[in-house]
Amino acid sequence: MDLSSISPELLLASLMVAATPILLAAVGELIVERAGVLNLGVEGMMITGAICGFAVTIESGSPTLGFVAAAAGGAGLSLLFALLTQFALANQVASGLALTLFGLGLSALLGQGYVGLKPPLMADIHIPGLSDIPYLGTVLFTHDPMVYFGLLLVAAVWWFLNRTRGGLVLRAVGENHAAAHALGYKVVRIRVLAIMFGGACAGLGGAYISLIRVPQWTEGMTAGAGWIALALVVFASWKPGRVLLGAYLFGGVTVLQLNLQAAGIAIPVEYLSMSPYLITILVLVIMSADRSRAPGSLGRIFHASG
Repeated sequence: MDLSSISPELLLASLMVAATPILLAAVGELIVERAGVLNLGVEGMMITGAICGFAVTIESGSPTLGFVAAAAGGAGLSLLFALLTQFALANQVASGLALTLFGLGLSALLGQGYVGLKPPLMADIHIPGLSDIPYLGTVLFTHDPMVYFGLLLVAAVWWFLNRTRGGLVLRAVGENHAAAHALGYKVVRIRVLAIMFGGACAGLGGAYISLIRVPQWTEGMTAGAGWIALALVVFASWKPGRVLLGAYLFGGVTVLQLNLQAAGIAIPVEYLSMSPYLITILVLVIMSADRSRAPGSLGRIFHASG
């Protein structure tokens, strides 16, 4: 056992990378739930985004195009969920679970020809001067563009929800869709746009796993990240800043267990693999005592009566 082999700055830098796919998916789902829709299909949208982004990157040679395709793939799959829940008025829980199963099967089918291939890598951003700062330079200023995009997305979502009229309307629809409809707001349109935004974010999160975190395609490689993203939204009490905190908490536990294993600590690998999910369950139990109120119309079917 040699704990001295664990570098604190590299550990923190790896934490940011590990947290990014979950952060992207959770921020998207936060917008969906603030609009009053419960989409349990995040895992399916993430894995679909992972294969769409991977396939386009392999064929085009451009990771940037791959991420665009991943966002489109996730949004496209989420549109199916929107059609089921907002127009056919299907149950949101059942539709979300079906979406996850469909996404897992679709991605396995699309990914058959891409197993074993390596995509071109997205270059890290080294900010002149800042990246050379001892300790902080390694932790904060030597990441790929998607890490910084995730941070900007959190800030943008916070600003949208709290400082814009559109954010106020979205929150109103999520709190009481009948009252919002009575005031003349297009509840279905707002929710469809929110669902597609959430799908695009989930797709980006999935592509981050297949293109940067683990640059290869493996069937089912999201390995429950979508469910963790769903849990983080509850942990965050539907607030963007807390989503960032929760994503970094989960990312930190994930990276720490890998570093402890590499340092030779005699902990069964199964316990290490379970630890992030046990931490997530513990956090949810603790947060449930806070009784933070969910959006009032969350999960309820909207039917315009007039």
